[in-house]
Amino acid sequence: MSKSHPAFEALPPLEELQSVPTPAYLLHEGKLKQNGKILAGVMSRTGCRILLAQKAFSNFNLYRTFSPFLAGTEASGLYEARLGKEEMPEKEVHVFCTAYRQEEFEELLQYADHIVFNSPGQLKKFGSAAKAAGKSLGLRINPECSTQEGHAIYDPCAPGSRLGTTRAQWNAQMTAERIALLDGLHFHTLCEQDSDALEVTLKAVENTFGDILPRMQCLNFGGGHHITRPGYNISRLEQCIRYAQQTWGVTVYLEPGEACALNAGFLLTRVLDLLQNGDTRLAILDMSAACHTPDVLEMPYRPPIYGSGEPGKKANTYRLGGPSCLAGDVLGDYSFDTPLREGDLLILGDMAIYTTCKNNTFNGMPLPAIWVRRENGATEPLVTFGYEDFKNRLGRTTLDGTN
Repeated sequence: MSKSHPAFEALPPLEELQSVPTPAYLLHEGKLKQNGKILAGVMSRTGCRILLAQKAFSNFNLYRTFSPFLAGTEASGLYEARLGKEEMPEKEVHVFCTAYRQEEFEELLQYADHIVFNSPGQLKKFGSAAKAAGKSLGLRINPECSTQEGHAIYDPCAPGSRLGTTRAQWNAQMTAERIALLDGLHFHTLCEQDSDALEVTLKAVENTFGDILPRMQCLNFGGGHHITRPGYNISRLEQCIRYAQQTWGVTVYLEPGEACALNAGFLLTRVLDLLQNGDTRLAILDMSAACHTPDVLEMPYRPPIYGSGEPGKKANTYRLGGPSCLAGDVLGDYSFDTPLREGDLLILGDMAIYTTCKNNTFNGMPLPAIWVRRENGATEPLVTFGYEDFKNRLGRTTLDGTN
């Protein structure tokens, strides 16, 4: 894959990356700002409000890059809410959690401006306290409209889903008192999709909850909108936003995660060993799919690698795997123009999202350092990790050295 691939358009000169110790994530400040400007354009033209979904990108050192372009942050619980409040203090903090913990809720009220509940039961349990604290309240709805293909694990509208309130649940449990607590409704049904899927979903929302929406002040379209992807239909997105505004008189929110940091990062790794098993040529890397790019296995997907092709397309095909003991710790099969050698640098694209916030230390695997490519062209480390980061996840050593 060449620099014409969207994941590598922002790739710095290769010679400048040779000195970066691997494995390492490299975040691109300029690309983050470019994404922010696209999102800010949508806000400016429509009057909607767009939030950074921190579950996809939590590198707070770079929040100041987003801050001028976004309305705030979206959190999935207490820690993300606190992070958003601390690192974008002048912006809104929205929170959605499938179920809140009683012992955390009072602290959560210190950080959140808008709290979304998943069920009428959670609204009943916490709604009055949140309202008394001056918070805006929402309820996540389930329009029961699946638009995803091949990503069942990310489909909140699948049969039996635990995410969101169906209209049947609403009719059975939403009393007038509970409805009076609400300021808005929230739906999140998309995953890496274009605005045609949003258009279909919005029609389903209208069919199932259209009679409720005129009583609401806001409607949150959730995340999964690939707004900054080349070819995404922004015009149709804006039509959907205006339709909701004009039909129900609501303030529209969106909370994309991937769109904020799409194609704004890389993972640098080197070849540790080369071997062959039957007809399969293998390359062992110093990064782990299981530990450093867990969505490769969870989703699953095949990350782009600079200079590579599909298996068999180029002269030399290898199965790329990590150094862990997991047999399935494999990125996939890739082909290259020339044979790989020990020490060769490989560059994975689109590695700013769902990587640094989801990685792990299985097998005692060291976490990759996080570097940043500044707008002025400087490449510098943001944070490095070591043995203590692995150990302290599992316990604490006291000052006198005892456990």
